[in-house]
Amino acid sequence: MKTLTLLRHAKSSWEDSGLTDRERPLNRRGERDAPRMGERIRELGIRPSLIVSSPANRAWTTAKIVAAEISYPAEFLQRERDLYLAGTRTIIDVVARQDPGFNSIMLVGHNPGLTEFANFMIPNLTANLPTAGIVSVLVHSDDWNLSRESRFELVKFDYPKNLR
Repeated sequence: MKTLTLLRHAKSSWEDSGLTDRERPLNRRGERDAPRMGERIRELGIRPSLIVSSPANRAWTTAKIVAAEISYPAEFLQRERDLYLAGTRTIIDVVARQDPGFNSIMLVGHNPGLTEFANFMIPNLTANLPTAGIVSVLVHSDDWNLSRESRFELVKFDYPKNLR
């Protein structure tokens, strides 16, 4: 049994039109929501043994903030360029490349790919994974190959505006 947690980056800023999409930072709301969601992740007992993030500034910053909140060592955070604006097929491939020795993985990325992937695992879960939102699922498998028949079980779907 494995646990896979998806975390959409926190709200980003569009203020500086001179920045590329990859360079956009978090805005004030994102800087507020990321640590709050990190606290919720910790309270839920989600303890990833590996955190893999898109290299985009907004995703990487979100990953670092959440990692600090859950006491995950920052030096173990990994960047995966294929997660930048990835769709379901690419996310499946990224997950499949992970060592089966990791029993809990968190992916930090972007929409619409994360929403599509969440709905691949849990059909009709949501029309939109909000910024800083998480979807955590149990994967009934001994490895990370999700291409074959895998069974998924929802653990938690949460986001900053959810009143719990």
